[in-house]
Amino acid sequence: MAKRLLGISLVLLCALCLGSIILYNLPAFHDRLSLRLANLRVQIREMINPPEQIVFVPQEQIDIIVQGTLQALTPSPTVTAQQGSSTPQPAEFQTATEPQPSPTFTPSPTAIPAQFLLSGIKHEYQKFNNCGPANLSMTLSYWDWVGDQSVTAAFLRGGEYDKNVMPSEMAAFVNTQSDLKALVRVGGELETIKKFIAAGYPVVIEKGYDPPDDDWMGHYLTFNGYDDSLRQFITQDSLILPDFPVAYELVEDYWRDFNHTYLIVYPPEKESEVMSILGGDADELANLQNAAQHALQETTTLEGRELFFAWFNLGSNLVALEDYVGAAEAFDMAFAVYPTILEDERPWRVMWYRDEPYAAYYYTGRYQDIINLANTTFFALGEYTLEESFYWRGRAKLALDDLNGALFDLKKALELNPRYTPAREELEKLGVEAS
Repeated sequence: MAKRLLGISLVLLCALCLGSIILYNLPAFHDRLSLRLANLRVQIREMINPPEQIVFVPQEQIDIIVQGTLQALTPSPTVTAQQGSSTPQPAEFQTATEPQPSPTFTPSPTAIPAQFLLSGIKHEYQKFNNCGPANLSMTLSYWDWVGDQSVTAAFLRGGEYDKNVMPSEMAAFVNTQSDLKALVRVGGELETIKKFIAAGYPVVIEKGYDPPDDDWMGHYLTFNGYDDSLRQFITQDSLILPDFPVAYELVEDYWRDFNHTYLIVYPPEKESEVMSILGGDADELANLQNAAQHALQETTTLEGRELFFAWFNLGSNLVALEDYVGAAEAFDMAFAVYPTILEDERPWRVMWYRDEPYAAYYYTGRYQDIINLANTTFFALGEYTLEESFYWRGRAKLALDDLNGALFDLKKALELNPRYTPAREELEKLGVEAS
């Protein structure tokens, strides 16, 4: 009898396990369970190893931090291009002999209404880690594109471990996989969003987000309306609600976290109108210079987490302008500010989304700082799933003659995201076949 009961129990247990596996792999259950399991893992890990207490210290800044001279470092860093370089610089840093770029387009003088609402966007609730693909498919739906986030995700995400989608990748999807066009700009303002909406263009922005049950993270929002009397935008939030109202002040506070980046999708025949709305930011070089200038000004007026992001944005813009010396100094300042931020406000996931410090340190020969930053990032996240961090750590190891370590990292980057072209190209340079 006992053996029979044991046999029945084993059969029931096996059936339960098999049923659980089947249910977990059903899309409707998988997305919900994946999110809950991920949150549970994060909560357990944070209890054991609080990520907000993990701090990256650039080697060249150690003495400065130890001496407590952060206050004395507030003046702007040197951001001029290296000698002999033709790299353009933000306007404030250019000498009198260097020509100032003149914008090709001028802002439209047309006044915009005090409120406006665009209809025709098909709202989608995002699947697990699918914020970027969902917001892109929602924006495309406004232009009668047929598809949903499963289509955009198939292009934008190289696999389950590819958790972050860059705005440039979203633009690449539009420009190569549809009949529409897209562009990305930085340094946007509230008026920028409102002008585009009033002209008939939804706007996608990347911003910071502080959920009530988690720490800081990045989040995309699609804007399709605004009301000056209420001082709020109407957005399609893939995580919360369709037609979700967001106060102007919240946008101002959290858009800085991603360099005021925005994406515009438009039909090719409307390109001249889009450029007219962009005005002085139509030219990409001028846009970067304007954004760098704005970020620099913010470093003199902000504090705490906002100051961290102001320095980070300055560094990011200078990387895009190929002023790597100035960029590295700006990132040093950002990482020097980081320990002064209250622990429960620290954006410890920032390198998940923004990898520009790696380029700044690489092109100034600071290879050990790259390795240390990547290691700190992995340790804080509690997982080894960022292809960009593996790629840059691999290049740094290669520069330090650690060929085996470099090959491991570059292969790992490609394993995490088979579409990650930089890692594939680096392996090909080394004569290694990328599978």
